[in-house]
Amino acid sequence: MFALLEAYRAGLLGRSYWLPNIVAGVIVGVVALPLAMAFAIASGVKPEQGLYTAIVAGLLVSVFGGSRVQIAGPTGAFIVILSGIVATHGIQGLQIATLMAGVILLLLGVARLGAVIRFIPQPVIVGFTAGIGVIIWVGQWKDFFGLPITPEGHFHQKVLQMLQALPSLSPVATLFGVVSLALLLVIPRVPRFSKIPGPLVALVGMTALQSVFQFQGVPTIGSVFGELPRGLPTFEWPDITLLRMVELIGPAFAIAMLGAIESLLSAVVADGMSGSRHNSNQELIGQGLANMAAPLFGGFAATGAIARTATNIRNGGNSPLSGIVHCITLVLIILFLAPYAKNVPLATLAAILFVVAWNMSELPHFVRLVKRAPRADVAILLLTFALTVFADLVVAVNIGVVVAMLHFLRRMADSVTVTRQSSAQLARDFGVAESRVLPGVHVYSVEGPLFYGASDTFADGFLGHKPVAGETIVIRLGRVPFIDATGLHALEGQVRRMTAEGANVLLAEANARVGEKIKKMGLQSLTGVSVVSSLADLFRPDN
Repeated sequence: MFALLEAYRAGLLGRSYWLPNIVAGVIVGVVALPLAMAFAIASGVKPEQGLYTAIVAGLLVSVFGGSRVQIAGPTGAFIVILSGIVATHGIQGLQIATLMAGVILLLLGVARLGAVIRFIPQPVIVGFTAGIGVIIWVGQWKDFFGLPITPEGHFHQKVLQMLQALPSLSPVATLFGVVSLALLLVIPRVPRFSKIPGPLVALVGMTALQSVFQFQGVPTIGSVFGELPRGLPTFEWPDITLLRMVELIGPAFAIAMLGAIESLLSAVVADGMSGSRHNSNQELIGQGLANMAAPLFGGFAATGAIARTATNIRNGGNSPLSGIVHCITLVLIILFLAPYAKNVPLATLAAILFVVAWNMSELPHFVRLVKRAPRADVAILLLTFALTVFADLVVAVNIGVVVAMLHFLRRMADSVTVTRQSSAQLARDFGVAESRVLPGVHVYSVEGPLFYGASDTFADGFLGHKPVAGETIVIRLGRVPFIDATGLHALEGQVRRMTAEGANVLLAEANARVGEKIKKMGLQSLTGVSVVSSLADLFRPDN
């Protein structure tokens, strides 16, 4: 059920809810204004394209998403990927990749893969978000300090170039950046002004200052990009060819993967703040529709925005109405206030992104994990962080997940044990005297999942036992939660080795799923093999 219909059935579209949702929507729209332009510029596209993205994607996610309080639009998490796509394939390449990513997200939602977020470990998520935060922060040095260069190359090369250019910084632009940053940090801490969005104060204040005095050496939206168009975008179908689709399939998957992660994380945060419960599959469908539509109207990739969603909830938003009003607010700003945007200092937008980068990095949480998490998780965290910064976000996430998976498999394999049980242990297990345990019976207890990673451990548990003709060997499987094809092959190998020496083998106490797989494998049909559900018949009861 999509968000608007779910809210209607819950009675949240009634008149009593209009005012708080309208107020929340207006506030979120005002907060989204500088962020949308800043994210667009940092991604290598025009500032108005960020506004178009927030309007189109925000509207579709509010209506068709899986969370009734989710606010969607351009986000900082995309900057690293999108700027790389624009640099390599141009703006139209970005729009084609976004359209393809929308199709992928839609298919993921239809295939009910919304729960995929659960399979990405926390160290990987924290590692790549912190890495993105660092990249965004460093990427804004140029505009914050008014540096006369355009850094190129890998991350470390860009850092070196900007450090070398620092003596040539613009004092006026730097002052604008510092004052903007101070406003962003101080305003939320002043009780009287704490409810006024800091980005709005910095944007309006510094734009007004530049409009009045027209300081030289302060790059603005107008001086770099020209005036914002005073009107809404028109529909335009990008020039899609099979060759371009093949070239952009990798970037499209990167956008889709990151969009899915970010939107579902935002929805989870929203659930905790609002007490609601999102539909992860419908959320992916909504995000898919948004990313399919946004590039057709001049926009680019969008996803759920955690900061704007939180702002929406804190100001009383509890239905898609607030998200719709947020879009209407941005439309009105474009129609009536676009000419004033030409004097927005880029240093102010850079300061806003400094704060976004800090919030994304979650430095206190990052440091706490490094200090307190298990060493393997710390290694995965630092590896993902380093690869995000110095290599590529997609590579970082893929390698982080693979390493985390391999570590988990190793731990699961280590948890598998094969223990030969003594008469005393068996007597305690079955409540009989030790003298009642039948002689000539060797009992092995297997604990843990028998899967491909544990097959060698399982086989090693029987190395010291040489089967003898006529003896009975019991393999207790009651503590084996599941078994895969490799585990079945290892079990069959041991059974065949024992029966080949004339021993009798009992496979006992397997749960329903494991027992069914053993039967399908045909082990019970082997000579000398029996499958039993209980071992009670092996012991003579006490008199």
